Parts: sequence; C-alpha cells; structure tokens
Amino acid sequence: MVFSSVTFLGYFLPAALLLYHVLPWKNLVLLLVSLAFYAWGDLASLPVLLVYIVVNYVIGRLMERPGWRGPGAVLGVVANLGLLITYKYAGFLVTQANVVLASLGAGVLPVPALVLPLGISFFSFQGISYILDIRRGVIQPQRSLIAFGMYKAMFPQLIAGPIVRYRTIAGRVTHRRVSAFRFRFGLTLLILGLAQKVLIANTVALPADQIFAIPHAQLGFATAWFGAICYTLQIFFDFAGYSTMAIGMAHLFGFNFPINFNRPYIAQSVTEFWRRWHITLSTWFRDYLYIPLGGNRGSAWSTYRNLLIVFVLCGFWHGAAWTFLAWGLYHGALLAAERAGLGAFVASLWRPLRHLYLLVLVVIGWVFFRADTIGQALHFLAAMAGLSPGDPLGAPLARFVNIRVLVALAAGCVFACLALSKGRSWMPLTGRPQAATGLLLLRDGGAYAVLLALFAATAIMIASGAYNPFIYYRF
Repeated sequence: MVFSSVTFLGYFLPAALLLYHVLPWKNLVLLLVSLAFYAWGDLASLPVLLVYIVVNYVIGRLMERPGWRGPGAVLGVVANLGLLITYKYAGFLVTQANVVLASLGAGVLPVPALVLPLGISFFSFQGISYILDIRRGVIQPQRSLIAFGMYKAMFPQLIAGPIVRYRTIAGRVTHRRVSAFRFRFGLTLLILGLAQKVLIANTVALPADQIFAIPHAQLGFATAWFGAICYTLQIFFDFAGYSTMAIGMAHLFGFNFPINFNRPYIAQSVTEFWRRWHITLSTWFRDYLYIPLGGNRGSAWSTYRNLLIVFVLCGFWHGAAWTFLAWGLYHGALLAAERAGLGAFVASLWRPLRHLYLLVLVVIGWVFFRADTIGQALHFLAAMAGLSPGDPLGAPLARFVNIRVLVALAAGCVFACLALSKGRSWMPLTGRPQAATGLLLLRDGGAYAVLLALFAATAIMIASGAYNPFIYYRF
C-alpha cells in the first residue's frame, strides 16, 4: 500500500487518524495501525519486522545492566546487520560465489530464494542507530515495548524513511499534542508531497522507463539525454515527495521528523549535493561509519579511503547489484577528488558553471543507479556521448515528448529549487492566527486554492489508474 493510492488516502489514513485522535491509547493505536499498514503491503514479512522490534528492544534493555553496554552494542549491530545481509544480499553473494566456483570447475551452491521484506534497509539502520546511541550514552533505552514498537513501526517512515533516530523523537514518545496549527501544516506538507510524487515523478517516470528499455542499437543521443533527465527528476520527486508526505503525516500524529532533502539539485559541488540529498542516510553514514573510521582526522589518503568505503557501502545499501556498487564508488571517487583539489578548482568557476558541473555529474551517476546491468549503463552513457548508432537527434525521441511530460519537466525544474518541506514563509498556514492581516489572509486564501487544485489534480490522476511506480518501495 503506497501513500499515493486510493486505498491509503481514501480509507487507511482517515481511519488511522480517526482512531488515533478518538482513542486514548495513542502509542498502542499507532503501533497497531502501523503493523496493519505493513501487513497490507507484505504480510509474509510481518514476522521479520516483529523480530526486529523485539530483538532491538531486548538488547536495549540488556544494555541497562552493568557491563552490558559494549557486548550489547556488538550483539545489536550483528543482529541488525545479520538479518539485513541474509535477506538482501545472500542471493547476490551466493550467485557471485557460484561464478567463481564455475570458473574453477567446482559445483555450484543453491541460491537462496528469499523475498526482500519491505523497508528492511530503513528499519535495520534505524535499529543500529538506536543501539549505538545507547552505547554512547546519548539516549536511555525505552522501557515500554509498546512505545518502542510504535517508534520502530511508525508507518509514515516505515517503508522509505526518513531514517528517524530515536533521540529525534524521544521527547514525544510518551507525550505529544497535535494543535490545529500543526495539523493544518501537516496536511499542507502531505498535499505538496503527494503533488510532487503524482504530478511530476509519475509523469516523467513513464518516458524514463520506456527510454531505458530501448535497445542500444536504437538509442540516440537526444533520446538518451532526455531519458536520463526524466529519471533525474523522477527519482528526486519520487523520493522527496514521499519524504515530504511522511514529514507531513508525522505532524498529524504529533511528531517532528527530520528533513530528508534540501534542494540537492541547486548544489554547486558533489560534496554539497550530499549535504542536501537523502540527509538522514548521509548523516547516518557520517555518524556511525565515516567518523568511527577516522573521518578526515588522519592523512589525506586515509580520508580518501574512508570516503570510498562509506560510499561503496552506501551504494550497496541501495541494492544487491553491481550497478549500485558502481554508483556508490563513482560518488565516493568524486568526493575524494573534490577533497584532493578538484573542489577548490570548481569553487573558482563562474556560478552557472558550478551548477552545470554538478548536474552533469549527477545525471551520469543516475544512469548507473537506474540501469539493470553495468553493460546497459555503459551503452546508455555511450549514447549520451554521441557514440551510439541510433539517430542522434530525431526518432524515437518524438514518441516520448508530449505536453504533459514537458509541463512536468518544467514544473520539476522550478520546484526542485523550492524548499517544500521546510515551511518557508510563502507556504500557507505558517503565520500564527493572531498575526493575520488582510494581506496575509489574501495570501493564505490563494495558497489554499492552490493546495485544493493540487489535491484535486492528484486525486484525478490516482483515480484514473495512471502510471504510479515507487522506486524505493523494495529498498
């Protein structure tokens, strides 16, 4: 059950809100509706989520005992990573081992056919942060299993983040209040995120998917670039839209989730891009891997090594495939190069050239992320470089260009520069009622009209059964 579906918006979310705000057992209600949400999407994997909840809760409580902080932290990290590796990477690792065994003339191993549980990449990292923060003395273990289960399974962030650390919401686990202002602001973000996902991401997703499926011999220069640009906007608005919806829904239940995207495509370097893109993941790797490895405190070469390790693992976190590994290595190498001197050179360039530098490199990187194989990625990049036998300018590009796609691309380029999930002053309902003036009311009235129009447009698109993929659904 994805957020941008009739079932979720028309039935599940209203019912969950009604139960939550009517019944007095807030944490229990939110836990139960979250488990129902997960079971709707992946009933077979519900036991895996329950195991994660119980294991992390028990280990957290064990770490309260004298002498258990260190061993408990090791046990917690091993347990979280062990389940993640088993479900997400076992098949890939065995397949690669079979390639080596076949080359040696040895017998092959049976490849495990495990179904990847929904959201396991997110809630395993969430569990690791909880255990390590207890080890560091940043937080105290949650003593209520219901409260902890609610935090671990909270449905707005369960499937695709943001990666919400326990310390971020610890103060609101036992007591929170949803004011009318907070509720309206949450609805505003929910509608804006829904519009990002449905009106922009879904619209450009169709030509992106179709173009990446074109055989290499038929793929031309213009078509390849058009497909890569469509995917560049698709992945941003798909994921950022979902994150904005999650942040908005968190407000409806009285929580503050951390921002996950801060206009990454306006960055002027790859280093800045990673301060703005998937912020909860990049800061997770910084705090729990990069800094423990030594960060930038050692020699230059040790810093480059640490960056490469972090981003290779970041790529592998996204999926068990060589394409994700190549994407992570690509970004790690770019970050190391910028730290080695490229960054200083880029900073000396004219500002538009700095933007162009970043955008070209990011678009190239997304080709590896989107391609099914390394070979396909290289063929696609060859077409973007004008080295494909396909028509460089004309057909089949005309098959993918229509007014809806062009409007979505234009809107995407504009809204990628706006901080939709940060509550900027242009957004409605950000001024307190007592401060309202005629001008503010007129402004907010216009904003209400825009929000209603956006919601109506998204409702029509969803009800019509339009193309509605979600990239991060199985990450």
